[in-house]
Amino acid sequence: MEFQIIWFVLWSVLWAVYFMLDGFDFGAGMLQSMIGKTDTEKRMIINSIGPVWDGNEVWLITAGGATFAAFPTTYALMFSFLYSAMLLILFALILRGVAFEFRSKKDSSAWKKGWDWVIFLSSLSLALLFGVAFGNIFKGLPMDASGYHGSLLYLLNPYGVFTGIFFVLLFAEHGALRLSIKTEGGPRVRAQGISRLLWPLLVLITACFLIYTKFATHLSANYFQHPVWSIVPVLAVLSLAGIRLFLSWKDYSKAFYASCALIVTVIFTGVIGLYPSLIPSDIDPNYSLTIFNSSSSIYTLKIMTVVALIFMPLVILYQIWIYGIFKQRVSAGDLEKDDDAY
Repeated sequence: MEFQIIWFVLWSVLWAVYFMLDGFDFGAGMLQSMIGKTDTEKRMIINSIGPVWDGNEVWLITAGGATFAAFPTTYALMFSFLYSAMLLILFALILRGVAFEFRSKKDSSAWKKGWDWVIFLSSLSLALLFGVAFGNIFKGLPMDASGYHGSLLYLLNPYGVFTGIFFVLLFAEHGALRLSIKTEGGPRVRAQGISRLLWPLLVLITACFLIYTKFATHLSANYFQHPVWSIVPVLAVLSLAGIRLFLSWKDYSKAFYASCALIVTVIFTGVIGLYPSLIPSDIDPNYSLTIFNSSSSIYTLKIMTVVALIFMPLVILYQIWIYGIFKQRVSAGDLEKDDDAY
């Protein structure tokens, strides 16, 4: 097997895992003020993701590092062409982390309310911006021999914005389900109710997104050429249906796992359609950045593969261990006992 293909798969896995994990952080941040009615309840929501949110972002760093090492040309041109958009994502990530840490540093309702707005807006912005970014990658960027012909406003095209809205709803449902199994009392009840309310809207947006994608992108071409890969979008649809089934059974843990599967299969549906492109050109396919024309040398990819085989399992085991330690629900009593709580 070509090493470029191996690293395309690994690159896809890193992004899928990142969105699966940090996605519920974004969702919890967006829903914090809807689900948490008192300061204690809002702190319960923040502390439900507090032990893991920064660890989840390791996958983002790893995805960026893998792009830099395996596909340096794509990395260089992406950060050149999309510099302003990348900065917006970086600022939102910084503000969200600062908000988590600073919110509890001062016993003032105005202070806390201000940081609650920062948490909401940064979480919403990240979900929207990542959706817009991937929507434009799926659609293709205006690139040719003379370079990139777009702008920050160009990225806000209808398909890009619609993909952003899709990501917002996807992560909101994911976050509601996570809070349904990680909190107690009022937040848990409200999170369960919101997850049920969001599901029909997510179904509608997902259906519209799939139809829109068929006409706005060339992602479907790979599925017509290799029908066996259609199992991935089918699994995405089954995962979406599984969420509703488990919600009807009031089994919120399984509904959350179905949501995890939905996010992973949605990302893989997109990247399978992209193959072998990483950033397609919507002007001329000959100027697309692919895994073959933008990769590092085979020798470099071989060394990276060996390193990944050694360290990736360790990272996965460490995260499983961390999630096992913090698997219990967060209650109001836990906040009183823990001086280090947010």
